[in-house]
Amino acid sequence: MPWMSGRDKGRKGFFWLLLQWLFLSAWLMTACQIPISISVTGPGTPSPTALASADGTGRPLDRWLTLATGVELRYEHWKGPSGNEDTVMITRFDPRHIALRVLYSPSAPHFISDWLKQEKGALAVVNGGYFNDQGQATGLVISDGQVYGTSYRGFGGMLYVDGQGAIHLRSLSQYPYSAGEQLQQATQSSPMLVLPGAKRTQFDADASSNRRTVVAFDKEGRLLFIVSPEAAFSLDEFDDLLLASDLQIDVALNLDGGSSTGLYLNAGGQRFGVDSLTPVPIALVLQPR
Repeated sequence: MPWMSGRDKGRKGFFWLLLQWLFLSAWLMTACQIPISISVTGPGTPSPTALASADGTGRPLDRWLTLATGVELRYEHWKGPSGNEDTVMITRFDPRHIALRVLYSPSAPHFISDWLKQEKGALAVVNGGYFNDQGQATGLVISDGQVYGTSYRGFGGMLYVDGQGAIHLRSLSQYPYSAGEQLQQATQSSPMLVLPGAKRTQFDADASSNRRTVVAFDKEGRLLFIVSPEAAFSLDEFDDLLLASDLQIDVALNLDGGSSTGLYLNAGGQRFGVDSLTPVPIALVLQPR
């Protein structure tokens, strides 16, 4: 304005810049409070907006995300001595708050993402143990009290639910299965990777790299499923990385890997997952207790 002095004009410009700065600061503080969903999805599944991370995939690394009571998710970038590397997906469950079921359908296998759609209210679905070309389990399966197949003898391990609903993981060479056991659910696989007390096992396995699925309990009694979605690690290498991690693994069993590897988590209003590349007849379902 013509009646304003140069000093007055300078003050007005300063206050105008200050007002703009305050407005921008308030907008940024509001924007930072907008919830952002994170998802790693399989074929055909829409992906929500993702956070930036160190590995460039949109996955937050090295921190636990609590998604529901007793349900946690974590991503870690693992690199082996061979130079192979992958971002592994780790889910951790408090057994006091979840129940485990084993689903078995030799004649009608499903992708892990389809098993999740079929099981309404499921917190998670992960692939189980080995099966042959006809979709039949190579070891023992118990689904809702029904027994299928024959137990491994002298090798492998078993994830199971006892008559009181408690979830266990044991070595079959140390504690063989008895037909008289009253189990509600069970799946068997091989090899045992870690024996109770975090003891590394020795086993014969080829040196090829493949997708991996592992079930474990940590030293605090929490149930974990660890998935490596890329064909990055040999079984020996993955076992070493498992014990070198900060997951405090107490006991662990290798589940079917390769094209069978799949894990979907559906909690906190969000879906996270790695789909199997082929349909699988054995699926492990975690539900709220």
